[in-house]
Amino acid sequence: MSMWPSLVTACALLLYLAVTINVGRARIKYKIMPPQMNGDENFERVVRVQQNTLEQLVLFLPTLWLFSEWVSPIWAAGLGAVWVIGRILYAWGYYQVAEKRMLGFAISSLVTFTLLGGAIVGIILSSL
Repeated sequence: MSMWPSLVTACALLLYLAVTINVGRARIKYKIMPPQMNGDENFERVVRVQQNTLEQLVLFLPTLWLFSEWVSPIWAAGLGAVWVIGRILYAWGYYQVAEKRMLGFAISSLVTFTLLGGAIVGIILSSL
C-alpha cells in the first residue's frame, strides 16, 4: 500500500468529517432539529454538500485505489488531491448559492472519471 493514496484518502475523509460537522452547526444556527431535513434554504444547501460529498466518496475512493494499484500510486494521489480541492470548491460555492457549486463539481467529477477510466485501462492492459 502506498503512502500517498493513503494520505489522500485521509484528507478526503477529513473533508467529509468537516462537512458533516457543518450540518450540525447549521442545525443549531437555523434552529432545525432532527429528524427535520428542510426549512431554511441555507441549511438545505449545507445538507446537500454533506450528502453529495458522501455520494461522491462511494465512487471516488474505490477508483482512487484501483488506479493506484493498476496504474500509478503517485498519479492516483495527485489526481486525488485535485479531487479534494474540487470538493472544497464545491462546498464553498454551494454554501453561498447553489449556482456556485458547478466548478468544484466539474473538477471532482472529471477526476473521478479519469481515475475510473485509467483503472479500467490499466486492468485490461495488465491482462494482455
